[in-house]
Amino acid sequence: MMDRACRLPINEVTGLSRDGDLILGGIFPLHDDVEFQQANFTVTPAPITCQSFRTENYQAIQAVIFAVEEINRNPFFLPNVSLGVQIYDSCRMRQRSLEGTLWMLAGKKHPAPNFRCQQNLPLVGIIGDAGSSSSIVMARVLGLYRFPQISYVSSSPLLTDRNQFPSFFRTIPNDNFQSHGLTQLLVHFGWTWVGLLIEDNDYGQQGANVLKLELANARACIAFSENIILSRADRNALHIIQVIKSSKANAIVIFSSDAGVIPLLDEIMKHNITGKVWIASEGWSTSKVLLVEKYSQILTGTIGFATYSGEIPGFAEHLNSVHPSRSTDDIFLMKFWEEAFGCKWVNAKESTSLWKNSSTVCTGNENLDKLHIDYNDVTNFRAQYNTYTAVYATAWALHNLNSCSNREHSVLNEMCADILTFKPWQLLHFVKNVHFKNKDGHEVSFNQFGEIPAQYDIINFQQNADGTLRHVRVGRYDSSASEGQVLSINTSAILWASGVAQIPSSVCTKSCSPGFRKAEIEGEPLCCFRCVQCPLGEISNQTDSADCLKCPWDRWPNVQQDLCIPKSTEYLSYQDTLAVILAVICIFCSLIPSAMLCLFVQNRNTPIVKANNRSLSFLLLVSLSLCFLCSLAFIGFPTPEKCLLRQVAFGIIFALCISCILAKTIMVVIAFNATKPNSNLRRWVRPQLSYVVTICGTLIQIFICVSWLSLSPPFSQNNILTHPGTIIIECNEGSPIAFWFMLGYLGFLATVSFIVAFLARKLPDSFNEAKFITFSMLAFLSVWLSFIPAYLSTKGKYMVAMEIFAILSSGSALVFCIFLPKCYIILLRPEINTKEYLMGKEKGQSNKDKIS
Repeated sequence: MMDRACRLPINEVTGLSRDGDLILGGIFPLHDDVEFQQANFTVTPAPITCQSFRTENYQAIQAVIFAVEEINRNPFFLPNVSLGVQIYDSCRMRQRSLEGTLWMLAGKKHPAPNFRCQQNLPLVGIIGDAGSSSSIVMARVLGLYRFPQISYVSSSPLLTDRNQFPSFFRTIPNDNFQSHGLTQLLVHFGWTWVGLLIEDNDYGQQGANVLKLELANARACIAFSENIILSRADRNALHIIQVIKSSKANAIVIFSSDAGVIPLLDEIMKHNITGKVWIASEGWSTSKVLLVEKYSQILTGTIGFATYSGEIPGFAEHLNSVHPSRSTDDIFLMKFWEEAFGCKWVNAKESTSLWKNSSTVCTGNENLDKLHIDYNDVTNFRAQYNTYTAVYATAWALHNLNSCSNREHSVLNEMCADILTFKPWQLLHFVKNVHFKNKDGHEVSFNQFGEIPAQYDIINFQQNADGTLRHVRVGRYDSSASEGQVLSINTSAILWASGVAQIPSSVCTKSCSPGFRKAEIEGEPLCCFRCVQCPLGEISNQTDSADCLKCPWDRWPNVQQDLCIPKSTEYLSYQDTLAVILAVICIFCSLIPSAMLCLFVQNRNTPIVKANNRSLSFLLLVSLSLCFLCSLAFIGFPTPEKCLLRQVAFGIIFALCISCILAKTIMVVIAFNATKPNSNLRRWVRPQLSYVVTICGTLIQIFICVSWLSLSPPFSQNNILTHPGTIIIECNEGSPIAFWFMLGYLGFLATVSFIVAFLARKLPDSFNEAKFITFSMLAFLSVWLSFIPAYLSTKGKYMVAMEIFAILSSGSALVFCIFLPKCYIILLRPEINTKEYLMGKEKGQSNKDKIS
């Protein structure tokens, strides 16, 4: 009665059973599909019929058997205790995964919940299942009893929840790591405009959600995201094809299993879609079904993540040693043999769907060594390696439990138990803390979420000479590696679909070259942007720079605006042709008054020289020569000393010149007016008056300049504002008010001299110097009035050149207007260089003679 009350209304459950003191369970999807019977709800539904036997999946079962046999032979592990196995085929169905779990928990062909009907054969745990959805169903049941469950393929992030799945472990990384790695892969190749195809199950949706977040953090964009609908026969392929055609995304991530990808690939072939880079998740990246010649045209160049491929010493020989006569308890071996050799066992109750009508009879003499099928492919052990690792993790946990003693582990008293009578939760503790190395040196330990460090192989689909495809490892992802070494890719080993070495592009907008920055387009994703040239004075030295950087004050962008180079410096240098010309003119002009001075000294006793105070004439010639020479202080590098003295020297020397001229003009006026009867000006006709005027006029300018130097002196500066790309080395005048006040005073002296000379221009004299002074002052004022707007409108060395030109022009006007007529008389008309002629007497007498 008890047996009937506990029995579930399900059919008899059978699987591979091998006796041992301890039982290790395993659930594996040996078939990829099932055949459903029509349910009429009047009778008990017929059992589910599994279809599409996969020989490569049978390798995983053999990995369990091989590992268990190794452990049983090893005296280090579990001395005097043997491991047995129970293995069930889930056919990728959650219902069957649950059936197999209950079968192993109950220990009977008819599962009885909450009962263990084989108390003398403890169940140590279960390896499996492959699919995350199936593992979740199993984990909810096994977690109730704290039975350890170690999956070798289930990668859903949901399984990290220790509250829901307290006894779940896995030897494959969860998809969060894969999503992170895929993002790094996309960024590594510069693919920022990415298509996403997602299988509509936990594996696809969970992995894709994390991938979307990772891509957003990496500033990459999703061009499109479409679901591969497993409930539809065409997997939504027609709609997906139209989306792919309408998008310019060349990199397309497919987060799916091979069962979801195959119908889609068939449709892609029909529409002849080429030039795309398919990025494969680990769910289909290593599928042997896709390596046929049929898919080589579209899958060549595919790059993707695959679970870590490890070495299992001796496993290849074990695979080829399998034979029905040596494994009579393996109920799956008969099906495998029929599938591998295309034959049928005569006495077999059940054959594979493919070979049930075969006329070839299996004899047992067939040789696995001569077969070239997926089962014989021992180049990459991935799921098999994970399975092998899961078995050894359980064995190490059992070994540690067996080694436990109250004396040695006082804190763990409750965890220690007899190896044949332990409770599931006691073994669970040791599984959590297991830490060992596999035979290939790979270190294994579980973190707080029941996971091992994430390691992936990055593989590339490459075409063989016969048109088929092969997987070539081109890189690695290792979450435990140091920063910067997590993702390593040998780009030169990758064969792209285009057949060239250049990495394909998949961007919404072509990259902005250095010298430009990205500017967002309103309403568009971040990956779609405009390239805007950096503003003046700024650079961008990286591709796709988000911002431009300002150059330091002493540097300026090059033509491409991708590098700050030293700014060119500008000042009126002696290396400039303009400066050389001005310097030559300055020296030449300074020689003219010097030559005149020599001429005047030689003829100092002649009337033309003695007229109007020859001492003032000598002083004026010397000062004019100095005026020309002071222009040289404006040429060359503007040192602080030059800046301090050049304007002051110019102002004082010119003030001396104009003061001399003013004194000469005043003396002319006084001299002629003093000849009038009863004139009070006779007492002023003395040389001392001219000296006083000259000294006073000059002292005022000296006072202005000294005040200027005391309060706000000129200094040398680097002007970076006038011409942004050039450093103008110039003299800052310190106080502009003082500078213009100094020039204004010169203008005042010149204006007074002009007015006085103008009033005296018609005084009776054969050589009226006032007329020449009038012309010289008129020229002087014209030059400096023109200088003001020209000076204010020019900058840099041309401003300095403008001031030199004004000095030369105004000085030349004084020289030629005042002294050239006198030199003419001395050199060419000596006959009129007499006192009588200068006073007008000789000329008047001559006129009288003509009249008579």
